[in-house]
Amino acid sequence: MNLIIFILKRIGTIVISLVCIIAITYILMWLAPGNFFDIQRFSTAAQSSQLTAEQVAILQRKFEEKYGLNQPLWKQILRFTFDAFRFKFGPSFSNPVRTIESMIAERFPVSLTLTLLSISFALIVGIPLGIIAALKRNTWIDYFTMGLSMFGQVIPSFVIAVFFVFIFSVQFRLLPTTGWDGPRYMVLPVLTLGLMTMSGIARFMRASLLDSLRQDYIRTAYAKGGTDRAVIFGHALKNSLIPIATILGPQIAYLLV
Repeated sequence: MNLIIFILKRIGTIVISLVCIIAITYILMWLAPGNFFDIQRFSTAAQSSQLTAEQVAILQRKFEEKYGLNQPLWKQILRFTFDAFRFKFGPSFSNPVRTIESMIAERFPVSLTLTLLSISFALIVGIPLGIIAALKRNTWIDYFTMGLSMFGQVIPSFVIAVFFVFIFSVQFRLLPTTGWDGPRYMVLPVLTLGLMTMSGIARFMRASLLDSLRQDYIRTAYAKGGTDRAVIFGHALKNSLIPIATILGPQIAYLLV
């Protein structure tokens, strides 16, 4: 019973936090100078210059009525919040004939596939690299591995993408740069997105494993005659994986958006 109450409290806290974030974000956008109608009219200046001020005012009024921008601010916030929890975001400003949720539904499977593949690549490569770096601490293997990890974290993903395209697509013509028709088309984006995540996982894995190896229970395991393999993989590694699980959530969210 206590667990159910705890879970309900957590869910309530999440809902309240989301509502506050949505409301604050909406208010900040509302306070910003101008609106999307001004931007849209500016982008079609040649056409809007042929309209009279009265015609522009009529178009703006229809635009605000269509998107509910003529309602009081509190009504706009409530409507937007309620629709957001139902994943109803209305028509797109840039493409009014389509709804935002339909555009998300069209692109989300590809984003989810890339995210899962990138995270899998990062875990499969990053965890062993971190373990090797920790076990070979202060050797050239450690320095080389952490140097690669630092390189993967400090270089922006779009720079890495350009480098990969130049090497694998332009120079050697091994992989395509556009399309989504098979595994070959996934290699470059998965490598690009997974490299930064893999670098972070490797560094976290190294630090976490080194911290575990300093604990008293590890010394006790060695004192009882445990081998390096049994102590490291049977005791230290299990606790070292916990911090890795904590960073996966933000990384998955980052890759999805």
